[in-house]
Amino acid sequence: MSSQDVLKSATTLASYNVLLQVMFRVLTFLLNAFTLRFVSKELIGVVNVRLTLLYSTLVFLSREAFRRACLSGVSGTNRNWRQVINLLWLTLPLGVLWAALLVCVWLWLLEVPDPQTIPHYGPAVLLFALSAVQELLAEPLWVLAQAHMFVRLKVVAESLAMIAKCSVTVVLVVFAREWGLYIFSAAHLVYTGFLVLCYAVYFIRYLGSKEASKDSFPLNSVGDLLPCRADGEPLVDWTLARLTWSFFKQSFLKQILTEGERYVMTFLNVLSFGDQGVYDIVNNLGSMVARFIFLPIEESFYIFFGKVLKRGSDVRSQKQEDVAMAAEVLECLLKLVLVIGLIITVFGYAHSTLALDIYGGSLLSSGAGPTLLRCYSCYVLLLAVNGITECFVFAAMSKEEVDKYNLVMLALSVSFLILSYMLTWWAGAVGFILANCLNMGLRIVHSLLYIHHYFQCSQWKPLRGLLPSPLLLLALGVSAGVTATSESLFCCDDGWLLRLVHIGVGAACLLGVFAAVLLTETQLIEFMRTQLFPRYRKKHT
Repeated sequence: MSSQDVLKSATTLASYNVLLQVMFRVLTFLLNAFTLRFVSKELIGVVNVRLTLLYSTLVFLSREAFRRACLSGVSGTNRNWRQVINLLWLTLPLGVLWAALLVCVWLWLLEVPDPQTIPHYGPAVLLFALSAVQELLAEPLWVLAQAHMFVRLKVVAESLAMIAKCSVTVVLVVFAREWGLYIFSAAHLVYTGFLVLCYAVYFIRYLGSKEASKDSFPLNSVGDLLPCRADGEPLVDWTLARLTWSFFKQSFLKQILTEGERYVMTFLNVLSFGDQGVYDIVNNLGSMVARFIFLPIEESFYIFFGKVLKRGSDVRSQKQEDVAMAAEVLECLLKLVLVIGLIITVFGYAHSTLALDIYGGSLLSSGAGPTLLRCYSCYVLLLAVNGITECFVFAAMSKEEVDKYNLVMLALSVSFLILSYMLTWWAGAVGFILANCLNMGLRIVHSLLYIHHYFQCSQWKPLRGLLPSPLLLLALGVSAGVTATSESLFCCDDGWLLRLVHIGVGAACLLGVFAAVLLTETQLIEFMRTQLFPRYRKKHT
């Protein structure tokens, strides 16, 4: 597969992933707004913080390192997939071991909620762990699909699974509210079950078909998906296994950074379950745009950079056309996420109170909710830049550099936990966001230094993507002042008419910002038109 074909596939995957994440976040957004009317904030805190942390920790530690190692380096048709499949099946026993350990911690070492207020905590812990192990059954199939750019499979599978989960949750919340945590445990089991079923059905139908032969797919039958040893070959690719171990050490630290505030809340009891519920709702609302735009782009272009660049090689020893393409794409991606992040920061700050009041009423719009969301709007900008810079860095680093970076991640993890604990006692839930901002800033600095050194001896300067045009900065500055004044005058205690005026002022300012982008960021617009909108491209070729 040529570099241009890889770029085309990666951008198509990113576009589909963005659409998928939009649907996920909209459904989750509506589901949370619905359940807020039926269950207590304490129950939401246990589900969305305590039990979801158990699930995310288990699956992340069991599979993240395998995913990064098996999707990096070479194209899908140029590796021994028998050895890769064998390696990927190790995620299942690893998941069982993590499940046994984490269930013991969640049941016996952490504070148990009051059974009168939140019943069925013990069974819920077991069911959430079971759902995580169940999802690992599809891991070899997921990696195969990603490596061979089966972009529609992920969209269909995760869409059906999310729809099934939401349907089960709504029905049980309405008709069996007394089940408590069983409702969310059953919904999560349905979600992971649908994922495994969709991937299994697809590959059972695909393997051995004419389409598979046409695509030169490396596996021929369903039996090839199961672990077995080929004659004269090692059971696994030990180079890939060692890379997986390096990523595993890094993933453990990255998980602490990613979910750090939940670990602090869970293990140090700095917030009550009710406060945890409010913080998590605001956190999900604030990160919604970041997750459904930035994360899919990061995942898709990690595959692109991993296939176009040679891991651990300097710029001069690689194909110059590949390096040029990678530099151009990196510059455009940095400019794209920077512009989106700045827009979210400016307009999110002035519309936080209104958004929370519409979403959850006075439960969210009073107290610390608006301040939390304003701080998170600023944090989104750092999330945006860090996602793309680390995406490139992790794809370009050698194994030795990954090992060295693990020490950096260790220092960041320790500092984050200490900062979170100290800032939370000082500023409440806002302290979590401040600690995240500080650590994200340090990670960005490290990645920028690596990228600068990587391209230092070449003609390409992709970090110019972090320099927006003066006209765009002016438009954003004016919009920040106008919308902040509008919020103080029109929002949010004097009825819907003045709220609509505030929304209209924000919309007018947003149009002005878009006009500035169209006038000054021509390279970015061309990149989006030709690469991030594949349907548009196909229509005009």
